[in-house]
Amino acid sequence: MSELLTVADAEQLIRQAMPVFGTERVALDAAAGRVLRQVVRAERDQPPFDRVMMDGIAIATSVGGRRRFRQSGLQLAGMTQQTLDDTDTCIEVTTGAMLPRGCDTVVPVEQTRRDGEHYLLAEGYAPAVGQFVHPRGSDCRSGDVLLDPGMRLRGPEIAVLAANGVTEVEVAAMPSVTVVATGDELAGVDQPLLEGQIRGSNDRALAAALRVRGFDDIQLARVADDLVATTATLAELLRTRQVLVLSGGVSVGQRDYVPEALRMLGVRQVLHRIAQRPGKPMWFGIGPQGQVVFALPGNPVSALVCAVRYLLPALQSATGLAAELPMQVCMESAVDTSPALTFFVPVRVHHDSTGRAMATPLPPGTSGDFSSLPRTHGFVELPPGLAFAPAGTMATFYRW
Repeated sequence: MSELLTVADAEQLIRQAMPVFGTERVALDAAAGRVLRQVVRAERDQPPFDRVMMDGIAIATSVGGRRRFRQSGLQLAGMTQQTLDDTDTCIEVTTGAMLPRGCDTVVPVEQTRRDGEHYLLAEGYAPAVGQFVHPRGSDCRSGDVLLDPGMRLRGPEIAVLAANGVTEVEVAAMPSVTVVATGDELAGVDQPLLEGQIRGSNDRALAAALRVRGFDDIQLARVADDLVATTATLAELLRTRQVLVLSGGVSVGQRDYVPEALRMLGVRQVLHRIAQRPGKPMWFGIGPQGQVVFALPGNPVSALVCAVRYLLPALQSATGLAAELPMQVCMESAVDTSPALTFFVPVRVHHDSTGRAMATPLPPGTSGDFSSLPRTHGFVELPPGLAFAPAGTMATFYRW
């Protein structure tokens, strides 16, 4: 039996072996949530003209002390630029319009009073040069770098792309993923249960965890505990898909055929078995054409823990997606651990009166007990060394 890897060593081996999935160009309207893989520069100065920021009147402040202005024109948003020919007059303006030529300030409509064709400034109001004017190029200049590769395209980034005429965006390609459930005992969600059967849930849980983190090209597959069937199914998937996530069949039982099938198909084993609980039997390897294979334990808690701790961060890193940083929490009560294994314990997190993040351990009865997980927010990682972690222990928290 090979020596168990530490969690840190397993994480490093996975990170070093992961491929890069390349890039693709997508329409702007399909780019939300993707990771940018190009430099985006300003198409022109922004704003491209001196922009009016308030409804009101535009005047020239060179007419010192003048309080009464005849309206000589109108400048609406979207109109070509008007000109103030007479400094004794004003031009009525709206928010977003170009500042008329010859004007250097905007007086908000609230600071004026209409008297026929004239505008009177409010008593005591003194206009200043440049007020309520968004100067041309004050946000950015033509050619300035606005977005860098690696940025997640959210609302603000999409706005920048649209405002600068980017209709197609180069983004990180998202890999095709198939989640494979193994086991003779598994029945479909909509199938009647026979004696000895359970409904498959790991594949749905793993697919959901992937989807909520931005991976949407996901398929589900199922294979029985049979070497020939397992090998044939995996061979086809390796031919057509970039990432395989298996659940079950990865331990050392007499019907655990996944490692042998992968070896026969030329998938290079990077690691197998980690000094952790749950999830010790986890397997990871790289296929002949760079396919990625995560073979997770079949127990539901083990599968989800391994997915959150290894699978999801690895795929997020390979595609440029920023993974949620784990945070430090304080254990609210003692919990059993192990001198030899890293322990992952489901917890519920809240903040105390000082704002400190506190974790209440809710360990499942076994690694197959997933019914209690909805009452938790994630799990903490407790390093080996002691038989238990006392209340007050600081631990790293990972969200489901």
